[in-house]
Amino acid sequence: MRYVAQPAYVLHARAWRETSLLVEVLSADHGRLGLVARGVHGPKRQPLRAALQPLQHIRFDAVQRGELAHLNAAEAIDAAPRLQDAAGLAGFYVSELLMRLAPREDPRPELYALYGEVRARLGDAGEPLAWTLRRFERDLLEALGVGFDLAADGDGAPIDPAARYRMDPEHGPRRVRDERGGERSRSATGRGLLALAVDTRPLDDDMAGLRRVLRELVAAQLGGRGLKSWELMAQLGRLVPQRAAPAQGDDSVS
Repeated sequence: MRYVAQPAYVLHARAWRETSLLVEVLSADHGRLGLVARGVHGPKRQPLRAALQPLQHIRFDAVQRGELAHLNAAEAIDAAPRLQDAAGLAGFYVSELLMRLAPREDPRPELYALYGEVRARLGDAGEPLAWTLRRFERDLLEALGVGFDLAADGDGAPIDPAARYRMDPEHGPRRVRDERGGERSRSATGRGLLALAVDTRPLDDDMAGLRRVLRELVAAQLGGRGLKSWELMAQLGRLVPQRAAPAQGDDSVS
């Protein structure tokens, strides 16, 4: 298989042997691909190394040989957003999720478009980080065919904005009847679910609950294996939001 001038987003790159990189990309026409980039060290190869950084939008030529494609050329289409602190960890989280959940060599144009959208939003200092990530998680699950109608519960009843809901990975929203203790701590408000359903930014008080219930759905798709970005969050503790004061919502990245 030969790829010529194929647009793609770089999800991950790591050193391989002495002078090479193993690169995971999300391509426009062929889904997630693994590439081997040989001989990337040295001053003359600096533009190639820069083009193969995570979040970078590239155009590449390669030849598929077995599981991995051998990269012949790559160039940056634009400048990747410069993300720092919490936004940088959010970018790592988004890329890691797609690396884990996007099928190999399976064209998914909706995933390619989604990555471009969230990449732009992460670079927009005017959009709260938590809202960017909740929208991404909702749309990712939908694109993978495992999302739910957030305006109705698992039995088809309309979501009550005054109630609280858990998210069942098999059946969707389930109303919490006893809001004491652990059930409440793992639930979201109906008001928040309804806002997310119509792509309206939820109230700040509802954002943390949405984070919890969407994480349950994401974790179910990961099959019990966690994410390195989640481990980093656990090690670093709660990051100080860089875009808004703490009173303006939960800006946790996962």
